[in-house]
Amino acid sequence: MSVTVRVPAKVNVQLAVGAARPDGFHDLANVFLAVALYDEVTATPSPDGLRITCEGPDAAQVPLDRTNLAARAAIALAERYGRTPDVHLHIAKDIPVAGGMAGGSADGAGALLACDTLWGTGASREELLDICAELGSDVPFSLVGGAALGTGRGEKLTELEVGGTFHWVFAMASRGLSTPAVFREFDRLAEGREIPEPVASQELLRALAKGDAQALAATVSNDLQPAALSLFPELADTLAAGRAAGALASLVSGSGPTTAFLARDAEAAEAVAAALRASGTCRDVRTAAGPVPGATVV
Repeated sequence: MSVTVRVPAKVNVQLAVGAARPDGFHDLANVFLAVALYDEVTATPSPDGLRITCEGPDAAQVPLDRTNLAARAAIALAERYGRTPDVHLHIAKDIPVAGGMAGGSADGAGALLACDTLWGTGASREELLDICAELGSDVPFSLVGGAALGTGRGEKLTELEVGGTFHWVFAMASRGLSTPAVFREFDRLAEGREIPEPVASQELLRALAKGDAQALAATVSNDLQPAALSLFPELADTLAAGRAAGALASLVSGSGPTTAFLARDAEAAEAVAAALRASGTCRDVRTAAGPVPGATVV
């Protein structure tokens, strides 16, 4: 028997970042939207103990040891239920690696749900979300999907109403960016100035609830974008190319380096994607709509 779980990427339509806390984390107001780019995680019983394999774009960059969030998820669930994590986890990747779209977090959430189903542990949604929060700040949202406001370090979720479908274009960069490095650069750039408490934009939440792409475009924001551009200045060229192609809004996705472009509709998204491909400012371009459900057994 095997269990396959499909889990989506995310885009942050708002990422408000507070000052560094004593524990090194930052308080966030993080508005997530799950979009239709997916990884699939398949869990199969393994007589040889825990194994990780991976295929797909950038698979060579994915760790196949116990540092992988999918492996950590299986171990955490096994420990909680007093069993050994004798499972082969195969990851079929389509979410960019180190791209600011929560690909690793998606794999963690996918592995957790796959192992829970395979082993019949019967964990409650609250238990699964608790394990997700232990694994990483973005992992709970990968389980939940849809749209949500993440507070704390992003792991405390409030699900949000969305009144329609939003069409996005994602431009993949030529190299990755380390999330910890981007936060360190944020702290460096913020040195000596007052950092306000992060709060969700009410105008942005209303735009989501109405399904109004034009209104959403006027309110998207990412406090990590200056830090990402400081470490990877070429991203400014990609952002400019997308705006020139007619995107309603452009921003760095999360900690980057993937850049995200909001389009008026599916046809406009394809036009922006074609222009970005021709611009020579990025490695690859994908279109995806959202919101979509979180981790789902298929």
